[in-house]
Amino acid sequence: MRHLNEIGLAVGNLTGHKLRTFLTMLGMIFGVGAVIAMLSIGAGAEKESLRIIDTMGLRNVIVKDREMKDEDLKKIRENSIGLSLRDVKAINDVTPDLETYSARKRVKTFQVFSFKGKSDDSNVVGVTPSYFRLARYDLAEGSFLSESDQKDFEQFCVIGTRVKQKLFGTASPLGQTIKIDKMWFTVVGVLADNNLSKDEFEGVKLQDFSNDIYVPLATALKKFELKRFESELDEIVVSLKNTDALKSSAVLISQVLANTHGKADDYSIVVPRELLEQNQRTQRIFNIVMSCIASISLLVGGIGIMNIMLANILERTREIGVRRAMGARRRDIWQQFLIEALTISFVGGLIGVMFGFAASRLVALYAEWNTVVTGTSIAMSFGVSAAVGLIFGLYPAVRASRLDPVEALRYE
Repeated sequence: MRHLNEIGLAVGNLTGHKLRTFLTMLGMIFGVGAVIAMLSIGAGAEKESLRIIDTMGLRNVIVKDREMKDEDLKKIRENSIGLSLRDVKAINDVTPDLETYSARKRVKTFQVFSFKGKSDDSNVVGVTPSYFRLARYDLAEGSFLSESDQKDFEQFCVIGTRVKQKLFGTASPLGQTIKIDKMWFTVVGVLADNNLSKDEFEGVKLQDFSNDIYVPLATALKKFELKRFESELDEIVVSLKNTDALKSSAVLISQVLANTHGKADDYSIVVPRELLEQNQRTQRIFNIVMSCIASISLLVGGIGIMNIMLANILERTREIGVRRAMGARRRDIWQQFLIEALTISFVGGLIGVMFGFAASRLVALYAEWNTVVTGTSIAMSFGVSAAVGLIFGLYPAVRASRLDPVEALRYE
């Protein structure tokens, strides 16, 4: 009951000076809000990074054809034919932990026509059937390309959502035909959107496949003409049985490609798991730095609490003297002032949580940046807010309790 009376007395003293109390709370409000907003941005970025890495595959090693100018490419071709099916076979022969692989060749952009005469400029990509699984692609309708399509050089295709909308509108394209470079292909599937928010990740370009048309790789290499000096493939994805073999397999693949390419630097090797680890290190540094910057507001708020509590002691010196004369103990005095300081930080922290949540939503809405407000960020920022109120309220409370009752009663 005594504690309830002290809390009621503290709240009464604070509400008696509403504007001053609110201004003191602002430091806590902005500090807690800033910490939550910064951590939510970091958590959102980490979630998006995990989603991107998942599309690359944590057990994959990706070999990419390097883009070069024509004059450089001509010199390279004296020693290397570029990324090719020969490399696929060599990698398959020497990689003991290989589970499966896929190969891709982005042919070029064609003006594509539907049977009804609608047209669109789309990218034609030749892929092996396993490509869709390793790239984590999902279907909106229909089916993926099959091994028999690859083996029999079938003129089947899987299209992205933008291609479907441009050529077929709301109608189902399954079983319909589209014309690509004087050849007709039958649509067997439509890919679901991947909705990636970034164009690249850790320097690696990410693919938006909504405007792509996928055909069997064997069909693409046989029926579409490649440019002079152009590589047969532009990407090989090697999926391993376990992540422990990633680094050793990547080294082995690098050595194999160095031999097949005559040590020409016309390819690059990407290990998504290493990209993830690098991104996580960067993200941790970002979270620490931004949290420290945001915590400065909490420090300023704590100084504000100490300042206002010290001012309260001067204003209420006579009140302290009267309470001591009527039998109040030192403990009762410092508890009263400490409760006032904690109330300011508690209410300020509560408002700050709502402010931080609103700020993170605004960032997500206007900056198109994924944000995630976690329970950990709320608990941490609110806990720090309470700790600041306790630390910066303790000294004024102890000082108030040590006032001499006789001197306090004489104070004017």
